[in-house]
Amino acid sequence: MLRAAGVGVGDEVVVPAFGNVEVAEAVTLAGALPVFADIDPVTYCLDPGAVEAAVTPRTAAVVVVHRFGRWADVGRLHALGQRHEVLVLEQGESEAPYDEIAQRRERAAYLDAKLKGVRTPDGGDGHTYQQYVVRVPGNGRPDRDAFALALRAKGVECRVPVKTPVHRLPEFRRCVSLPETELAADETLTLPVDASLTKREMQRIVSACNALGGLLQPAY
Repeated sequence: MLRAAGVGVGDEVVVPAFGNVEVAEAVTLAGALPVFADIDPVTYCLDPGAVEAAVTPRTAAVVVVHRFGRWADVGRLHALGQRHEVLVLEQGESEAPYDEIAQRRERAAYLDAKLKGVRTPDGGDGHTYQQYVVRVPGNGRPDRDAFALALRAKGVECRVPVKTPVHRLPEFRRCVSLPETELAADETLTLPVDASLTKREMQRIVSACNALGGLLQPAY
């Protein structure tokens, strides 16, 4: 994709560090340098302001990754691309059937209404809930990891969506300030909202999460 667009040696490509190491790897394979920009804490996608700050005369492209069923602010990002004459490429997630999305939204709404002690996702326009991502506030990763272990012990499947941001990986280590990326990596946890989940299973998720409220500070 990048090579076909004319990106190559000497170019810089702005990418997110929150997940998707494959994006940075693709930039490297094209001979270009990945430059990491911070994310929007609501959508978990590239923040247009952070991208603007990362653009240099060597920037040839920006790779925007839509995450968890939320869309990046593509209007602002494409406007930025036109302003700086850089290519803006989008990487999306596979679309689920409408009925499946509707059922996931129904389950997400149930969790939104019932969960306590965690920060539930901001639904926003068009959220398809590819993943239902909550924040476990408190002291960062130890609290989130302890919360996840306790949930699994109660039979609730949960997953840390991004264990290590790309800019922390040895092959891509950069001295760059990405506070929202770092915080999201330490606090986020995905809970199941699969269309196949029964009402009883959803109730078990809520009960297990709310019973662990003592691990956490109040939700905000």
